[in-house]
Amino acid sequence: MTVRQQISYGLFLSLAGTATARAQSGTETPSVQVIVERMAQARADNRAGFRPYVVTRDYALFGKERLTAKSEVTAAVSFVPPNSKTYNILRRSGSGLGERLVRRMLDGETEIVKEYGSTDISPDNYDFYFAGEESVDARRCYVLQLTPKRKDKTLLRATVWVDASTYLLHRLEGEPAKSPSWWLRNARLTFFYGNVEGMWLQTASEYTTHVRIFGQHTMISRDVNYQTGKTGVSTLLRAHREVE
Repeated sequence: MTVRQQISYGLFLSLAGTATARAQSGTETPSVQVIVERMAQARADNRAGFRPYVVTRDYALFGKERLTAKSEVTAAVSFVPPNSKTYNILRRSGSGLGERLVRRMLDGETEIVKEYGSTDISPDNYDFYFAGEESVDARRCYVLQLTPKRKDKTLLRATVWVDASTYLLHRLEGEPAKSPSWWLRNARLTFFYGNVEGMWLQTASEYTTHVRIFGQHTMISRDVNYQTGKTGVSTLLRAHREVE
């Protein structure tokens, strides 16, 4: 398919998706450009309201059958606006592979927060196509397809569900534009988002990948507790460091 054909096909998908959404919802649907602009404003407003926090997060690693967890890890992840994130491993059990994967994921998370602009869901990094509308947790959402503009392991070929009222993300599903490492391949990930004391944050994730030698594994994470504010964060961090 030529570049011209790809552009025409993308425009066709966008227009067809918009027409379908209007018919299904009975309401006017903004253009992709307007949706993306409102997303950017919503994210900027959300980031402006960020406060320091520490989240306690549970990770469970499953094999291909996903019956019983092979490994369980609990981590404390601290964030201080605008771009400082650190973590401590509090507890671990089962296979050592679980802790290695968690540390790799958290190392990437702490680096990405320092380079927000290069990973942001924005026209600088992605092309956007409208794919329709769906309901997520009883909320009307616009569904957009994201195509990364460069082959980078921090960018994703993905689908996002954008709240039609707030323009914040409810869910993201996709795969890295480039494999994150030699020993991980065929990665698929899903992020879930929610309200945490007035901040819209990623609150859960599911990451499935083929680990060389070990085979297919799925890592599921869930945020189980938040402590916000500088005083509370300092107290909780001291306790977490003592545990580690």
